[in-house]
Amino acid sequence: MIVEPTTTAHTNRTLVPPLWDLLSPLVGFLTGASDRESVQRDAVFAFLVRCLSAALLYASQIAMARWMGSNEYGIYVFVWTCVLLIGGMSHLGMNLGIIRLIAIQREAGDFERLRGLINGGRILALANGTLAALAGWVVVNLFGTHIAPAYRDAALLALVCVPLYAMTDIQDGIGRGNGWIGTALVPPYVLRPLLLLAVMSAAWALGASMQASTAAMAAIAATWTTALVQAALINRRADVAFGPGPARYEPRLWITTSLPLLAISGCEILLQNTDVLVLSRFTQPADVAVYFAAGKTMSLVMFIHYAVGSAMANRFAILKARGDEAALRDAVRNAVRWTFWPSLLAAAVILALGRPLLSLFGPAFVDGYRVMAILVVGFLARSAMGPSEFLLNMLGQQRRCAAVMMAAAALDIVLNLALVPPYGITGAALATAIALASAALLNARMARIHLGLNVAIWRNL
Repeated sequence: MIVEPTTTAHTNRTLVPPLWDLLSPLVGFLTGASDRESVQRDAVFAFLVRCLSAALLYASQIAMARWMGSNEYGIYVFVWTCVLLIGGMSHLGMNLGIIRLIAIQREAGDFERLRGLINGGRILALANGTLAALAGWVVVNLFGTHIAPAYRDAALLALVCVPLYAMTDIQDGIGRGNGWIGTALVPPYVLRPLLLLAVMSAAWALGASMQASTAAMAAIAATWTTALVQAALINRRADVAFGPGPARYEPRLWITTSLPLLAISGCEILLQNTDVLVLSRFTQPADVAVYFAAGKTMSLVMFIHYAVGSAMANRFAILKARGDEAALRDAVRNAVRWTFWPSLLAAAVILALGRPLLSLFGPAFVDGYRVMAILVVGFLARSAMGPSEFLLNMLGQQRRCAAVMMAAAALDIVLNLALVPPYGITGAALATAIALASAALLNARMARIHLGLNVAIWRNL
């Protein structure tokens, strides 16, 4: 019997897959035209943007903490937190409402209303932000004798950021509502921290005094430049997508749609910043700086939650407008999985590297590791419920979501006031983790009861 030899080439073809077989899944992911692949690309891109943003923010915060010292850095953290709070509320919740309105109007092909919404929403945010900044200046000047000069000077400067910060929030919503993820995220999350770092580096190199007021001036330059660049990008994309034509302005509709979302937006900001505000009242600026560094380090976990929510929000609204319940359930299931498992992995990695990361700020900042270990519980509880708040807001349940967020924000305030005076930064971390976990569980319950959708990870394995 003659046995034909098996050639090496034949063996290689059968045992080693061709290069195309290895690369085709990646090529399909990058070029696929399905809704699922498009959303996945948006989520991955949003996550990569937030990772780049985290690197820039980390570099800038480390540099500022070392240049300014923990005391001046703590003062800057407090005044910038005030900007986040005031600027994040002065647009009346339209940063979320505009996503839903854009999705509905795009599905209807109503470009006239779209043009009015995109232009008018920014004008409304800019006007309200200006009024809020003016009110802030009045308050600071009226009570100036009761405020330490370092805080007063930095606050007066930081308030200049409020109008353009509010407009940037609206432009973020415009970008996400239209699926322009790069235009929505790159300016505020990459350009702004990059400009802040560049201006502060120039000030340090020129021998400027590294005080909180100097950082506030750098924040003005970064915030204004970012808002104007993003506005130009949105105008360009809108001209291509919708063309020139008349614009219809409906401010009453915008406000009635967005006001329930204002409560959500405001409570979200409180959940993120109450701890810093209460710590600033009851502890030294150096403690605030340590807590802020630890909290920002651990909050990298939430970038995944934000990335998936940013990519899926307009998708939820579009599927609801189409009445495609099967596709909506599939989108929810995917969103929960894409949120939780990467978040769990990220949490493990960040905790493992926590002490070395905190030491970059300075030796005293390593004390914040216990803050990271506590906060991660709240962050993972939120990730386990997927982007449930995005789901509720996009599917017409914004009032129930607002009620949940108000309850969680109230709990956060009460717990911080009760736990910070005796326990300091540990008490602030406990209060925030409990409030975040409570909000996540309540939002999941609302989605199950009122939408018939299970968003908990153990229901979507």
